[in-house]
Amino acid sequence: MTYHFTVTLDCAFDAAIEKATAALKARGFGVLTTIDVQKAMKEKIDEDVRPYTILGACSPRHAFKAIQAENKIGVMLPCNVLVQEIADGKIEVSIVDPAASMAAIENESLGALAMEVQGLLKTVADDLAA
Repeated sequence: MTYHFTVTLDCAFDAAIEKATAALKARGFGVLTTIDVQKAMKEKIDEDVRPYTILGACSPRHAFKAIQAENKIGVMLPCNVLVQEIADGKIEVSIVDPAASMAAIENESLGALAMEVQGLLKTVADDLAA
C-alpha cells in the first residue's frame, strides 16, 4: 500500500499551488497551513532546496468526526498535500492517503471515516490530473 496519491503537472509552481488549493476547495477542503519549506530551509540553515511547499488541508466536517472518534487524532491532522518541483521543471502534487495513516490506529469508526476522506482526496488527485 502506498501512502500517497501523486500527479505530475506541467505548469508553474505557484500555479500548481493555486490548482491544488482550488481542487481541494471543490471537494470541501480548506487549506489551514502553508509551509514554504524552500524559504524555511534558507532562513533557518542557509540551505537551498528546490521549490517545496506543504499545504495542510482539512475537511472540517470530517475532522470534527475524527476528533469525536479519537481524541488524539490531531497528531495526524491535517491531511498534507505536497507541491514540489521535480526534474524538467515539472511540478508534482502528492496527497497523503488517510487510510494508510489511520491504519496505525485501532479504531473502526476512524477506519470508515478515513476511507471516505481517501475517496475525496483520490478525486482531488484525479481532478488535478484531468
